[in-house]
Amino acid sequence: MTVATYPYRCAVCGPFEVRRPIGEAAVTEECVGCGEPAVRVYTPPMLARTAPALVRALDAERASAHEPQVTQRVPARPKRPAPPPDPRWAKLPRP
Repeated sequence: MTVATYPYRCAVCGPFEVRRPIGEAAVTEECVGCGEPAVRVYTPPMLARTAPALVRALDAERASAHEPQVTQRVPARPKRPAPPPDPRWAKLPRP
């Protein structure tokens, strides 16, 4: 059973949260402090985005689950970036 946290606002005590199974939250709930009826506050769902690198890895895993990619040759070695220029060169006079 999955449980969610639902926010409520009491006119006397202020905001508080109640944990209930998903879909079983009432429109009003008894305040935990004073016992008065409190109104449920509707908020956007707490959704998280998956990192793009993880999405690419999962997509590649799903694509190769039944038909793995066949390699015809050894992949080329990645090129090394050029070393940064010597900072002392910046002090030389320019034409």
